[in-house]
Amino acid sequence: MALTIYDISRKAGVSIATVSRVLNGSDNVKASTREKVMSVIEKYDYTPNAYARGMGLHSLRTVGILCANSSDLFLAKAIYFLEQELHANGYESLLCCTGYDMNDVQSYIQLILSKKVDSLILVGSNFVSNSDEENEYIREAARQVPVMLLNASFNCHNVYSTLCNDYSSMFEATSSLIRAGIDDILYLYDSNSYSGTKKLSGYKAAMKSYKLADYAPLVHYYDGPTDRVDSITAFIQGIADHGITFHGVVASDDALAIGAIKYAFHNELTIPEDLAIIGYNNSMLTACCMPELTSVDNRLEYQTHQLVQTLLGVLSGAEMPAESIFSGKLIKRATTP
Repeated sequence: MALTIYDISRKAGVSIATVSRVLNGSDNVKASTREKVMSVIEKYDYTPNAYARGMGLHSLRTVGILCANSSDLFLAKAIYFLEQELHANGYESLLCCTGYDMNDVQSYIQLILSKKVDSLILVGSNFVSNSDEENEYIREAARQVPVMLLNASFNCHNVYSTLCNDYSSMFEATSSLIRAGIDDILYLYDSNSYSGTKKLSGYKAAMKSYKLADYAPLVHYYDGPTDRVDSITAFIQGIADHGITFHGVVASDDALAIGAIKYAFHNELTIPEDLAIIGYNNSMLTACCMPELTSVDNRLEYQTHQLVQTLLGVLSGAEMPAESIFSGKLIKRATTP
């Protein structure tokens, strides 16, 4: 394997940002440090790749963007914001839709890296596994280029995470219903990803904090297509038919919450008096139903802006924060008291 900027930083005992400054001819490097880095470069006959920017160092000014499914409303909107931000800053992008199979994900990453991109952006928390061993592919990619994560966090050198605090956001969403006098709150989720796990933990913590310990029968995983509202509605109906009563629904995604609205309609329940409902992501779906849906705004546009700004800083050799966290905001509409 060819020597990468990561290898140079390790062999020279300096940060990747310092190596980038040397490659870019920055004056903000001590002479002794510059000499140390250059000696490694000369010893191993290093040729700068696309990561090295400026001064004719062959950057393609291109960023690889990977997502699992571009038809997903959250991911599609994130990709749009990222491409707009990158283009405004003189960068083009290459997009791959990887699916959720980890072997396919790794194959696509190798494909993108072969195009000599300046960086990788992994959009969606599905890219970070609960198994540390399965995350080795992220470490390997980060040895070659900066890896930017949107909606997930991973502690690794040359990996930069931008995300919403899904735990506290879901805690507040659930708590808002409890404070309104609703204590039998159905929780619907469709993912065990990094983000999905944090949301579920937030719901559980809220129920526990209000001494509502018997919430286990109210937690349900929907393992079906989120673009099939009738399927979601039937899933909720099945829960009710098994004798589980609930007067509130908190969903990990707006699509699941739309299914709950349709369930209420079929059962002639009044919203929010008989059934209060909260979604998540504050997507366009919130205005595509009657009544309009209360949802958690995960500040996606702010997240994508921050991610690109962090990336630009890294590529210019600046020291940038490894993690940027935004607080979600509950946008109240007609489905909650």
